[in-house]
Formats: sequence, structure tokens, C-alpha cells
Amino acid sequence: MIPGAQGAGSAAWGQLQTQQAQRNAEQAEQRARALQSQARSAQQDADRAQENARQLQTSSVQARGDADSARRNVSSLESLGQVNNQLGDLRKHISEVLAPSEPAVVAPAYTNAEGQTTGTLINTVA
Repeated sequence: MIPGAQGAGSAAWGQLQTQQAQRNAEQAEQRARALQSQARSAQQDADRAQENARQLQTSSVQARGDADSARRNVSSLESLGQVNNQLGDLRKHISEVLAPSEPAVVAPAYTNAEGQTTGTLINTVA
């Protein structure tokens, strides 16, 4: 082979290798940008999921507080119902105690053989 031709072929071969290396670098850069974009998107999704988890946790605490309050209300209402029943029983008992009783039966007066009514006066002079 002619030394000048060999030198030109080497130069062309070197240029081809350089171009191939440049294409490889550009493709690697494109892949890097695409992966970086995917990573950014995944991080945003993770941030949104974490915020959603915080909101759910807050809602959970509020719901637990509401449930505790409702249980206390039920207990209070049950106690109030028992007190009302006891008051009703007490009112009934009081009304029975204070109700006018039947008039006392007065023994009828008797008339003795002399025609005097007996059993109506008490002799306090004895």
C-alpha cells in the first residue's frame, strides 16, 4: 500500500471513530435527560403521596376524636335516661305520699237507753 493512502485511510478511520464516539455521547446524554425527567416525575409523585398520607393521618386523628366524643355523648344520654326514670319514680312516690288520704271513718254515735248520744264527748274531768 502507498504510504500516503495509508495515512489518508487512517485519518478517515479516526474521523469515523470520533463521529461514532460523538453519537454515543449524544445518545447517552439523551438517555440521561430522559432518566432525569422520570426521576423528577417520580419524586413529585412521592411528594404528593406523602402529603396525601399527612392529610389522611390528620383526618384519622379528627375522626378518632369524633368517635370518642360520640361515645361520651351516648354514655351521658344513658345516664340522663336513668336519672329521668329515677325522677319519675320519685315523683310518683311523692304524689302517692302527698295524695289526700281517704277520710277517716268516724265511728257512728250511739244512742243509749236514756236517749243520749254517746261516743261523741270525752270526759276530761275524772
